[in-house]
Amino acid sequence: MIILDSSRTTQLKKWLCDYFSIDLIKLQPLTGDAGFRKYYRFNINDQSYIAVDAIPSMSNNLAFVEIQQVLKEQQITVPNIISSDLTYGFMCLSDLGDELFSDALTLDNISDFYKKAINVLPLIAAAPLPKNYQLPLYDAAFLNVECHIFTQWLLGVHLNIVLTEHEKHQLQACFDLLINSALEQPQVVVHRDYHSRNLMLVNHDGLHASTENSQSDLLNTATLSKVDLGVIDFQDAVIGPITYDIVSLLKDCYVKWPVENVQHLFQYFCQLMAVKAKYPKVTPEQWLRWFDFMGLQRHIKASGIFARLNHRDNKSSYLKDIPLTLSYIVDISAQYSELAFLYDLVMQKIIPTLNSKNKLDKGNVS
Repeated sequence: MIILDSSRTTQLKKWLCDYFSIDLIKLQPLTGDAGFRKYYRFNINDQSYIAVDAIPSMSNNLAFVEIQQVLKEQQITVPNIISSDLTYGFMCLSDLGDELFSDALTLDNISDFYKKAINVLPLIAAAPLPKNYQLPLYDAAFLNVECHIFTQWLLGVHLNIVLTEHEKHQLQACFDLLINSALEQPQVVVHRDYHSRNLMLVNHDGLHASTENSQSDLLNTATLSKVDLGVIDFQDAVIGPITYDIVSLLKDCYVKWPVENVQHLFQYFCQLMAVKAKYPKVTPEQWLRWFDFMGLQRHIKASGIFARLNHRDNKSSYLKDIPLTLSYIVDISAQYSELAFLYDLVMQKIIPTLNSKNKLDKGNVS
């Protein structure tokens, strides 16, 4: 577990006071980030702001600043950077509020809401490259390392599952299929964490006036056209597969929608990309295979990350999200014969072991 220096809060307050030329500032801690960044809300003259404490050795602060600029050039609603100090890892941002996209979603409104989110994806994909920061390439080595977070942290550390050499070879063969599928896709700018918890519903001016007025009428589908979709947590953007962000959105690691809804929205995405972007003609079957395999790679990675967050970072709340990611893996691997080993591994070994561990842990707690 990495323990953050509590004195940084005092340093952050001083930095903010100096910038705003005030003597006292009160920071309200915000929760919900899986990384090492700390967020605070504060008010000055009835205007709300977000303060960020992001230790440089643990956070890609230059990427945040540079990617914010190119997304803003694309007319995407992102937090304005009021001030930043990359040396210390302090930032002051405009406040997009606390109306999470995820909190607005219901079966009755997901078509309208998700289409609004999908409409942003061609803008991200076509974003210009940052001037002072080189976006990493989501290449074979990068993708493979992510797959093995699953092997190391979920199977090894969390479940104590030891694979034979033959099983390791079979699992790697499945990983290679997913990696090759990712690499054969058009490569675009990818947000890399474009899901319902990283999207906000905000007023058209992109500002949040006060926490007291945060609960508005933004959740009504009839008023959806009157609000913007705010995009946050974009500092890990890469050059990668065109289906990565859409699978992050529609096959969210935190919520699962009916297959027919996901299929309809994915078709909308494919049609939108065909109109907005100049890519070689892609058949519906190819789009679907890319989408399915990209989802598998992401959910394999995510299940491992959730285990790592618990064991390395002492963030146990993410353990409850592992079963959902595994359910996605089961659903898709069952549809492709070449992924039979992955399906059998999850169904016959991983899920039973996880269930037994959860029962044992629950018994020990009680």
